[in-house]
Amino acid sequence: MAYNALLGRVGIWAAALQAFDPARQPQVDEAAAELDELGYGALWIGGSPSPDAAQHLLSVTSRAAVGTSILSIWDHAAPEMAARHAQLTDEYKGRFILGLGVSHEEKPTGNDYRTGHPLADRPYSAMRGYLDVLDNAPRPVPAGGRALAALGPRMLELARERSLGALPYLITPQHTAEARDILGADPLLAPELKAVLVPAGGDRDAARDTARDYLGRYLGFANYRNSWLRLGFTEADFEGGGSDRLIDAVYAIGTPEQIRARVDEFLSAGADHVALQVVTANTGKDLPLPEWRILAEALPVNA
Repeated sequence: MAYNALLGRVGIWAAALQAFDPARQPQVDEAAAELDELGYGALWIGGSPSPDAAQHLLSVTSRAAVGTSILSIWDHAAPEMAARHAQLTDEYKGRFILGLGVSHEEKPTGNDYRTGHPLADRPYSAMRGYLDVLDNAPRPVPAGGRALAALGPRMLELARERSLGALPYLITPQHTAEARDILGADPLLAPELKAVLVPAGGDRDAARDTARDYLGRYLGFANYRNSWLRLGFTEADFEGGGSDRLIDAVYAIGTPEQIRARVDEFLSAGADHVALQVVTANTGKDLPLPEWRILAEALPVNA
């Protein structure tokens, strides 16, 4: 399936699309169905979601693609994922995208949850090995049915060679342009972009504070810090929850029209699709339907 055409130009990325509490599943399902009707091309389930979470969203939508962004290879065995990919592909006409990643060395607590894994200190090799298992499963996962969370050049090259493409997270238009150069013209490039919606005449400084509160959880992760350092940021940009320079680079903050302009920056830099994560004071818990509805009118969701 030509996923680039299926995805359209804009999708929604949200950890809250995974209902950790079964009592919330009807609310999540209703939100997913509305996002599908609004025209968003893909629903990206944030975190390391289970295949069951993807199946729930697929079952209540009819058009949008549903992707894991990302499923951690440390948490889900490759043979199991090959079988589930085959099942979901058959049941939902190829709308499922298996987004894979090596996640972080650190948990928020500072503990390493890869302890005991034979390739714990070699995440690139671990990803290659995981893809080998998917390739050799009884029902192989085709390269065009999976995508990789890639930040650095080596993982981007692996995404180019052995997957549909790349799902970078917490990056900038500069990174997007550099990633496109590495990927070449054909592979999918679908970066995530965080957005804080500000009403006309609203308080941009307060919106930056909301952005900073959410960004803070990522500042301790080496993979993101290294990615930002490669892009020209410095250690000083990581202090105090993130400098204004860093916040403005990795977020879209403003009115719907201003957020549209930021999305267009990423598309112009080489992205095929932008996975928009709406950030609020309760990101990860609430489903920001009012914001999703407003942005659907401003964004190229049907392009």
